[in-house]
Amino acid sequence: MTRIIAGFAGSLTLAVPRSGTRPTSDRVREAIFSALEARDAVDGATVLDLYAGSGALGLEAASRGAAEVVLVERARPAAEVCRR
Repeated sequence: MTRIIAGFAGSLTLAVPRSGTRPTSDRVREAIFSALEARDAVDGATVLDLYAGSGALGLEAASRGAAEVVLVERARPAAEVCRR
């Protein structure tokens, strides 16, 4: 399991596919979004999350104010998790 760190969906728990997916850690996502938010680059942004896996990165962006988020995942089990 992984979770959304901040924003309107903060602390929401996300499912993770059973195998083959390694979600970006909370610490790394927090560092990425801290840097982006320092440059006002998240609010209203369009985000493309390639190889989305659990969708944690894209959903974190949505929770923090991204206007549009597109998750792209080829692996069927991971794509099913993203659809939920």
